[in-house]
Amino acid sequence: MDLNGKVAVVTGGAMGIGAEIAKVLARSGAKVAITDLNAAVGAEMAGSLIGEGREAAYFEQDVTSWDSAFAMAEAVETQLGPIAILVNNAGVSRRVPFLEMSEAEWDRLLDINLKGQFLTARAVIPRMLERDYGRIINMSSVAGKQAAPCFAHYCTSKFGVLGLTQSLAVEFAKTGITVNAVCPGIVATPMHDQLLPEMAKAMGLSVEEAVQGFLSVIPQGRPQTPEDIARMVVFLASDEARNMTGGSYHVDGGIRMG
Repeated sequence: MDLNGKVAVVTGGAMGIGAEIAKVLARSGAKVAITDLNAAVGAEMAGSLIGEGREAAYFEQDVTSWDSAFAMAEAVETQLGPIAILVNNAGVSRRVPFLEMSEAEWDRLLDINLKGQFLTARAVIPRMLERDYGRIINMSSVAGKQAAPCFAHYCTSKFGVLGLTQSLAVEFAKTGITVNAVCPGIVATPMHDQLLPEMAKAMGLSVEEAVQGFLSVIPQGRPQTPEDIARMVVFLASDEARNMTGGSYHVDGGIRMG
């Protein structure tokens, strides 16, 4: 997929799935803006791409802030050029039984995972409309299609991402902007690794037993990699997917079908 010269913003692009998305976009020819609050890691990520001969830059962004979103969009277009692709990737997760969940924890996760996508899209879409072109890819999850216990806030945020995706897709369908969502399954990332011990303990299992339990629900028998997710993102960002909008695409090894 040739994205030569197109400017792509990847929120939460400093590590994990976001970092891999940034890499694959850059290697497909895009000029990549990595946004994150972790300045050291974000700058290092951008530097590694520059070292490969790619065009990339780090931009600080708090996805929960209106002002930060609009400042980021302005800075990216000043430094790299018109934004053609937005990947709303920034997100967090935490296992919390519902009756132990505080209002602050609920708000924190919804603000990052859902409001963050609204704010970043709100800042970028007016710029895309000026050029009658845009590709927006929102990161949801299989947990946005099928709920899981002790993740009420996370599941709510990811179901909400699909609603946001479909609404924007319909509203801007005739403008040259497409809006789609990617629904990863069980992905081997630092965030998932951090969750594993707590989930294993809650199930009365060792970490290894929990891993085997997760693998047993994946028909392909392996977790997904960040690169698996990144390749779907790049496809949706390309003109190969120009007639696809409002969709939610599973990259989960067969966990969720249909």
